[in-house]
Amino acid sequence: MEPISMSADVKLCLIAARARNNVIGSGGDLPWKLKSDLSFFKTATLGCPIIMGRKTWESLPVRPLKGRENIVMTRDWAYNADGARVYSSFAAATNSARAVAARTDADKVFVIGGEAIYKLALPLADRIYLTEVDAEPDGDAYFPELDANDWQETSAEQYDAGNGNDFAFKIRQLDRVSVFTSR
Repeated sequence: MEPISMSADVKLCLIAARARNNVIGSGGDLPWKLKSDLSFFKTATLGCPIIMGRKTWESLPVRPLKGRENIVMTRDWAYNADGARVYSSFAAATNSARAVAARTDADKVFVIGGEAIYKLALPLADRIYLTEVDAEPDGDAYFPELDANDWQETSAEQYDAGNGNDFAFKIRQLDRVSVFTSR
């Protein structure tokens, strides 16, 4: 039997939908209904571990999300999230997610929100699946600012409003730009 490899090939990915004003949430909910984006989210994350904050966990209409190892981050060491692993350290949550991914042959770990967890994950992320919503709703949760020098768009798909989508939006795949320096 071969040992489990904690391969660096497992990508840490953020997946988020943000408005033009960087809003990602309002009152613990999404400020829009985007049926096509939810379908993309399910397809992209299925079979992969997902990391989220406690507020995101509590906002899910169905817990845990099926077909994914659910990992919840909280400062409350006594917090119980039925059907999920709970961690108070981002490093521990990420290490656990990578171990699950390696064991199940998943090549990605997804961070699915919220604002504080995205801020922790962004400096370590390899890829971002970013849905850019053509709207500027009021909100109380925001996606962190991205440095354009750190990211390169590797794919994009545009969706129109209608058919269950409140607004037009674009799903972009952004990969971290690797910088090699010679010494």
